[in-house]
Amino acid sequence: MKAMIFAAGLGTRLRPLTDNMPKALVPVAGKTMLERVIVRLKEAGFNEIIINVHHFGEQIIDFLHAHADFGVNIHISDERDMLLDTGGGIKKARSFLDGDEPFLVHNADILTDIDLSAFYQHHLESNAEATLLVSQRETSRYLLFDPAYNLHGWINKSTGEVKPENFSYRKGDYKELAFGGIHVISPSLFRYMENSPWEGKFSIIPFYLSVCRQTHIQGYPLQDFRWFDIGKPETLKRAEECYTQ
Repeated sequence: MKAMIFAAGLGTRLRPLTDNMPKALVPVAGKTMLERVIVRLKEAGFNEIIINVHHFGEQIIDFLHAHADFGVNIHISDERDMLLDTGGGIKKARSFLDGDEPFLVHNADILTDIDLSAFYQHHLESNAEATLLVSQRETSRYLLFDPAYNLHGWINKSTGEVKPENFSYRKGDYKELAFGGIHVISPSLFRYMENSPWEGKFSIIPFYLSVCRQTHIQGYPLQDFRWFDIGKPETLKRAEECYTQ
């Protein structure tokens, strides 16, 4: 099974820790974020992993070589010339990710004990072209799902902005859920990326919102599992405390 890890980010929220190293190599209770995610993917059966790099990318490449790629087949998607964001990063890696089987995408700065195998299997058993890990947590921006967890739109509660264009939002009609930084994508979804504006640098969430009326994009609720966005100092500290117990 194939997976992609986003490890190209600048890590601005973690400065000064990331002034001299990539965010993915910041340690969490003695192990780097990247190692923790690779090992979790390996345990779930993902044996072909592509990792994008940009900020101090050579440090990530050297780290992987020093650890013999943690016993899996690791490939590098080199974005050191230009950071492509999440959607552009996936599209750049298309030659590796394309094929007959869905692939899992995992942010390097997300730590969770969710069953990744069950998450992947849920996607396989559905007719969705993308399955997004989502949760109920406080934020200003929410994905909007119907009771069956089909994606319909997005809202910024601070500004009132909604997507996609002409989407009609009425409070109470939709589940308001936050994206959890892990998703499974069927390669067939690449057909929607072949035209403008999905060139070069672009985010995956606006892409999902642009196609959710044409295809099935679904949510997968986190439920009772632990989840940390360790790209922020305060949550990195909480994760440190949790993983040292």
